[in-house]
Formats: sequence, structure tokens, C-alpha cells
Amino acid sequence: MIETDSLILDKAKFSDWKAMYHNVWSHPESAKYMYWNITTNEEDAQIRIQKTIEFQKLHDTYLVYEKAGGSAIGFAGVEEIAPCVYGETGICLGPAYMRKGFGKQIVQGLIQYCKTEFEAREFIYSARDENEASNQLARSLGFVMIGSEPKTDPRDGHPYIMLKYSLAL
Repeated sequence: MIETDSLILDKAKFSDWKAMYHNVWSHPESAKYMYWNITTNEEDAQIRIQKTIEFQKLHDTYLVYEKAGGSAIGFAGVEEIAPCVYGETGICLGPAYMRKGFGKQIVQGLIQYCKTEFEAREFIYSARDENEASNQLARSLGFVMIGSEPKTDPRDGHPYIMLKYSLAL
């Protein structure tokens, strides 16, 4: 579990399906810069939470819960890229929870977790060039751009540039 001022990052429970469906998975704006498609009904949301639970057993990924109400409002995770180098594996919040400083808390929480648990010395953050909020977040936290790579969204063939940032810890 990772805790910030307003959030808790923790493993998913089946009972989170409804909050994730209503807060995140059913919103096209949540999926806009991600590699997943929206969930369009509650039955599929229940299947999706089961898959999420299984995935989280093998990966360092979490649901994001708002402390105030305990509701699941997004997800985030990290992975080891190289010895002592960790990176986020995707950060997503429901549209009602964007632009409230939660993204900053998530990134800072993930960085602290990697420093404490794994003695990380570098943290990598990636964002699509067109995702201005995410790029602005990286810059505000002191990340330095270290590269870019042309990519294509597998869902619709949309070309974009993936920007990579680094922060020495």
C-alpha cells in the first residue's frame, strides 16, 4: 500500500468494480492516452475487475482510492527498467478527479515507494506529446526529457510521439 495526503494506492478488490466502472472505465476521456478501450456495461466491469485482481498479483500495480470517500478513482503502477531504475507503467484517473493535484500525489507516492522499497536511483516517466497535462506534471516535478519515440495507437492507428522523462533520485 502507498499513501499520500489524499490518496491510497492499494490492490483491487472485487467490490471495486462499480466505482472503477463509473469513475474510470466507462469514460472515453480516461482512456484517451491509454492502451485500453472503455467498458460499456456492468457485467464487463465485473469481468474486468477480476482480470485486474489477477494482473495485480503478478505486477506492482494498484488502484487509486480517494481517502475522503474510499472510492476507487484510478490506477497506477511501477516496474523495474534496469537495476535501481524504475518507471511508471501508466497512471489514470477518472475525469471527475483530474486537475485536483492527484496525479502529482500519485507520481510522488510512486517515487517514494521505489526509493524506499527498492533503493531506486532514477525514475522514468512517459507521456504522449499531446497529453499536455501529463507533460506539465513531469516538468513541475523536475523531470528532464531524455528522449522521444514515434508510436502508433493500436486501437485506432493514431500516430503520436511518446516523450520520456527522467528524474534522478
